[in-house]
Amino acid sequence: MSATPQRIARLADAGRTFWALVEDGGLVRPAAGDPFTGLEPFAAPRPTAGLRWLPPCTPTKIIGVGRNYRAHAAELGNPVPAEPLIFLKPPSSLAGHGDPIRLPAASARVDFEGEIGVVIGRRVRDIAEERALEAVLGYTCVNDVTARDLQKRDVQFTRAKGFDTFCPAGPCIATGIDPAGLVVETWVNGVRRQAAPATDMIFAVARLVAHIARIMTLEPGDLIATGTPEGVGPLAAGDEVAVVIEGIGRLVNRVEAPGS
Repeated sequence: MSATPQRIARLADAGRTFWALVEDGGLVRPAAGDPFTGLEPFAAPRPTAGLRWLPPCTPTKIIGVGRNYRAHAAELGNPVPAEPLIFLKPPSSLAGHGDPIRLPAASARVDFEGEIGVVIGRRVRDIAEERALEAVLGYTCVNDVTARDLQKRDVQFTRAKGFDTFCPAGPCIATGIDPAGLVVETWVNGVRRQAAPATDMIFAVARLVAHIARIMTLEPGDLIATGTPEGVGPLAAGDEVAVVIEGIGRLVNRVEAPGS
């Protein structure tokens, strides 16, 4: 949606929430307005120490895409879908950069799934694929955390992907970039576990947006998690998981035991 490359963060300082433009050197510049109608910086850049990174959007819905990388479908023994396989995660599952991922007592196997997130910039319904990127504000990092044992048990995905803290997103939204050039990586305790370019997706971003918008109206701030590449694996209490996309940043979360 935006032709000017920017990195936009949503932050909290002593209970006050504000938007900011992310600058080099670990600084942010507070801005008035919002990313959907326009941001206007009004203060000098400031360091991020002491600030809390909030999820960079407040979606009415989070749409996940399953099996969008052939190698990931294969590693779980699933067929490649003929059209995008979508599911919903509740907004209550959102967590920000630096927030904990809390393991639920109900699951014995919780996996990381690093993904490219698409943030919708305007209300859209029934858009053609060739124009679908016009509805996109920008891109962020997403960890589609999944209780794998519950996913297999339930068949459908709601419980397995819907626990609180099961959708870390951030640290910011990058605008004015080409999604085809993005590469998503996931690191657990400093070891790279996933790495794949967006060009490995079965269904590219424009196809996903157009497909979803034929089913449901997308609102500004809605989030699409575009699927994870191969290499998913379990998390344990004490792990640090980072989803990294060059041009966007590092989404880092620590894993906590049930009841922590």
